[in-house]
Amino acid sequence: MELPKNRFKQGQASGRPQYGLWLGLPDNSAAEIAAVAGFDWLLIDSEHAPFDLRSIMAHLQAMAPYDVAPIVRPVEGDTALIKQLLDIGAQTLLVPMVDTAEQARQLVQAVRYPPQGIRGLGTSLARAARWNQVPGYLHKANDEICLLVQVETATALENLDEILAVEGVDGVFIGPSDLSASMGYVGDAGNPTVVAAIEAGIGKIRAAGKYAGLLCLDPALVTQYVQQGASFVGVGVDTLILAQGTRKLAQQFKSDVPVADDKPQAGY
Repeated sequence: MELPKNRFKQGQASGRPQYGLWLGLPDNSAAEIAAVAGFDWLLIDSEHAPFDLRSIMAHLQAMAPYDVAPIVRPVEGDTALIKQLLDIGAQTLLVPMVDTAEQARQLVQAVRYPPQGIRGLGTSLARAARWNQVPGYLHKANDEICLLVQVETATALENLDEILAVEGVDGVFIGPSDLSASMGYVGDAGNPTVVAAIEAGIGKIRAAGKYAGLLCLDPALVTQYVQQGASFVGVGVDTLILAQGTRKLAQQFKSDVPVADDKPQAGY
């Protein structure tokens, strides 16, 4: 039995921008529906959505048969939690709120087995190792791990060069919503000052040879960021798609349904 290849890394190696969808609905049927939609990657958001280890694993299992790359965002960069996520089969992690190079170095250690890191061994219990059915898993696993760190504060942007210099950080994701709040523009991720800061950050990330990503729900801004060098972009959120779609359907038949503000957003 072979170790599964990291589909996200394979997509990045293609040189084409990779477009993805945020998953906040914890039912694995929602994950499977999204998996056949045609996106390059899907992100399981356990930072803000009500996921636990079992529901994350169910999402990973639902996606496994399809040609889509799963990404898991933990609630925080805790070493013990990262170990559990890797053991249930996550290969690409997006870790939120990374403000310093020291945090990034700790995360690099957490996602890798010794001697490159400190990930604990427990492969007989790990779905990732197919319960010890993957020969040489311990010696191969590090190569298929992808660490994406999330830069989403003014402090993190100030420290971006140092974070990018950390060996083992594969990519940097800029969080427009939290970044805009940190910069004093709460709820205004499309503010020109914020957009300019994001574009400057994308340039630095690509110049460092790392993957550059972000979430943006405004199609015009998505195009702009991709032109600046963004290599993976989240372009939608499953909960918003459901909320907006069901409201629009109700409005077709009921005159008393309030009109929601669903204009394109730079954040979420």
